[in-house]
Amino acid sequence: MIILGIESATSQVGCAIGGHEGVLASVHSSRGRRHAENLAPQIDFVRKQARINLDEISVVAVDVGPGLYTGLRVGVATAISVAFGLGVPMIGVSSLDLLAYPVRHCTKLIVAAIDARRGEIFHANYRQVPGGVQRVSNPSVGNPEDVAAELLAHGHEALMVGDGAIRFADIFANLRGVEAAEPSMAYPSAASLVQLAHAKALREDFVKPSDLKPVYLRKPDAVEMDQQNRKHV
Repeated sequence: MIILGIESATSQVGCAIGGHEGVLASVHSSRGRRHAENLAPQIDFVRKQARINLDEISVVAVDVGPGLYTGLRVGVATAISVAFGLGVPMIGVSSLDLLAYPVRHCTKLIVAAIDARRGEIFHANYRQVPGGVQRVSNPSVGNPEDVAAELLAHGHEALMVGDGAIRFADIFANLRGVEAAEPSMAYPSAASLVQLAHAKALREDFVKPSDLKPVYLRKPDAVEMDQQNRKHV
């Protein structure tokens, strides 16, 4: 089983290929939100690095968000197109799950946080379980101050991971028992996507390309601005 993973929910975009042997090749880049320009060359690059032909890919996995609207839309649309073209099933994985997975050995509460712009973060909480992590709160969008207040109120020792934790480090830095993960873990990983997707594939937890939907959690900026302007007309 060969899995192509496409990740584009943040300012970084990445692809990876792997299967039962693990991740065979991966690549990431951050070039001014040029997700649409970068994805096709990245897919071709990882395919060649892994020495895999397109027709050998049996599953397409994609980060379904939450995340930044444009990048997420590009990644999901590209993944659906590839899956349709190859006639293979898909697997969707949350961007927040992808942030929590690399720190799965942490015994503290794991808070995955993605910078949602507008002074907000997409976030969810996780706990270590045998073999990985388990999400213990639904993905949400809100103010980092509210997340900090909740951590303070419950007295949780926590590990913050993601570019949202870095963006609002001043808000979380003074919370007792709360630490930040390494900056190298600031973005969802395409390699983690392939690893998590492989476990889902073994359970045949597939979706049809036509049924896969991204998770936005809120309307894109342009839509909200248009609605606000209409209210004032």
